[in-house]
Amino acid sequence: MGTEHENEHTTRTPRFRGRALRSTGAVRRGRKAVLLGCAGTLLAGCASMPDSGDVTAVDQPPRADGDSQVRVYGVPPQDGAQPTNIVRSFLDATTSDEADFRTARMYLAKSAKQTWRPFLVTNVLQERPKSEPEAQPGREDADGYTVTLAGSQVATVDANHAYTPEERPYRETIHLIKEGDQWRIDRLPDGLVLGQSDFQRIYRSVNKYYFASYKSESDDPKAGKNVLVADPVYLRQRIKPITSSVEALLGGPTDWLDRVTTSAFPPGTRLAARDLSLDDSNALQVKLSKQAVNTDTAQCKRMAAQLFFTVQDMTRASKISEVELQDPNGNSLCALTQDQAQRDFAAPGHSGHPGQEYFIDAEHRVVTMSDSATEPMPVRGPFGTGKTPLRSVAISRGETTGAGVSGDGRYLYVAGLEGAGERGGPLLTSASTAKNADEGLTAPSWDGLGDLWIADRDAHRSRLLRMREGKGDPEEVTVPGLGQRRIKAIKVAADGIRIAILVEDKGRTTLQLGRVERDGTSAHPTLSVQELRPIAPQLEDVVAASWAGGSRLVVVGREAGGVQQMQYMETDGSASDAQTLPGVNGVKAVAASEDETRPLIADASEGIVRLPPDANWKTVAKDGTAPVYPG
Repeated sequence: MGTEHENEHTTRTPRFRGRALRSTGAVRRGRKAVLLGCAGTLLAGCASMPDSGDVTAVDQPPRADGDSQVRVYGVPPQDGAQPTNIVRSFLDATTSDEADFRTARMYLAKSAKQTWRPFLVTNVLQERPKSEPEAQPGREDADGYTVTLAGSQVATVDANHAYTPEERPYRETIHLIKEGDQWRIDRLPDGLVLGQSDFQRIYRSVNKYYFASYKSESDDPKAGKNVLVADPVYLRQRIKPITSSVEALLGGPTDWLDRVTTSAFPPGTRLAARDLSLDDSNALQVKLSKQAVNTDTAQCKRMAAQLFFTVQDMTRASKISEVELQDPNGNSLCALTQDQAQRDFAAPGHSGHPGQEYFIDAEHRVVTMSDSATEPMPVRGPFGTGKTPLRSVAISRGETTGAGVSGDGRYLYVAGLEGAGERGGPLLTSASTAKNADEGLTAPSWDGLGDLWIADRDAHRSRLLRMREGKGDPEEVTVPGLGQRRIKAIKVAADGIRIAILVEDKGRTTLQLGRVERDGTSAHPTLSVQELRPIAPQLEDVVAASWAGGSRLVVVGREAGGVQQMQYMETDGSASDAQTLPGVNGVKAVAASEDETRPLIADASEGIVRLPPDANWKTVAKDGTAPVYPG
């Protein structure tokens, strides 16, 4: 399993999903080197090795992404093993692919077997923890032994599978006693402690889906009941992955999203059969407990939609054809096909209008192009004439309306993208004199409800504003967690529930994610952005960010003392498992589609550049600024 302390209970295993492959290793037992793997009992799926015969190619059967042929299992404790080796081997066993940690529990004393709760929390460290014997055990510990685990913690995963970046020193103790003549662990912290490499091998990020709750604005026709919000969690990817993703979904949203989302599943709904898998036609049948039986067809379809998109995110490589919900006896409650799910329910990245690419060209015109186009064309309407020099632009998600900020950053204009109408007066004027590019109005952003968001960057105070349907009076949205920090840029998600904000504080710019809450009454709604949390905590200077999927953003920034880099980040602050992005120089802005198959576009030193899937950056215009997708 690859640790810093290799001993008779250790093996190295391959690492998957694009990471470096480490070969099966040999470890020394006394003076004899033993090759662990198929020769031992740690790697499942191995047969005896033939010593003669021809080499024959074998077709590999298809399998879901992340489902490896190799399974890693722990080794039971050896007779007479010393305390430090017991602790190291116990840690090895906790990285195995055993659902119930039965081998790891063999290292525990009888009392600890009953009390240890491995799923309470997972502590993720930079590297596997170092185990150090206590230098001078006290007299009261004359019959025991204490081992200290130490390392640098980078994150935690709680009992609800939610990931939180948390950098701090890690230091915990494990105590051992003798049961009979063997050392066993009798006191240890609850949960798991894993190095990053083990964590990335064992777990994967999966989106659960819940319906957006607009509360005071829920009666607004635009705030439909079928908008799904991605809620990322980390699940063990080789332990009944479909079952675990459905159980996590039924457990409800994570704490951060709980106030702004709802589930169609009645409270207390659980699985009535706990071994789910896709059938030969990629359909999924899910038996639910009695709580789900008395729902009407509409509610049942909404439950099925949550299941469809959640399980689809876990399986990824296999496209689900249908989800059928059943009662405990196997009678059908309802079914939802792939076409119905993508037509009737809005989940970013899975459905919806794909959208064109847009930017401002050298003649101050807003121009558009498709993925394959090499010559951009001016949009229709006043923004396509070049008569209004713009600093930034945003295109509504229906691609019928544009919003642009004047070149001096002081004025916000809104105009149609159809016909040849004249531009009207400014919808908003900045309170700032906008003496430089970092002051005045930020680039605007449209949500999927048709509302327009923007921030006014006064040198002493930032205001976040929303305009209903891009034409109402600006409404101020409070951001309690902002304090004295200044907003530099914003990007609202399609659901209108989450907003990414670039925040400047004492010369450092970080990317924060906020939750949009709608309180008050339907006649007088009040909006606020609550619980800002960092998305890319390792970056000291974030230049740009854009939504790139249900729970993913593409971020441009640099670490302290480092060079500029572009990478995908999940909304929980964890690094995405998406492909590594090739470098491009001098990026000032970036745009991504929430459809993850679409190319990235950026404003870089080479001009407006495009990154198609599985290709490299290509220049589409030597002069241009402010690339955007609708949103």
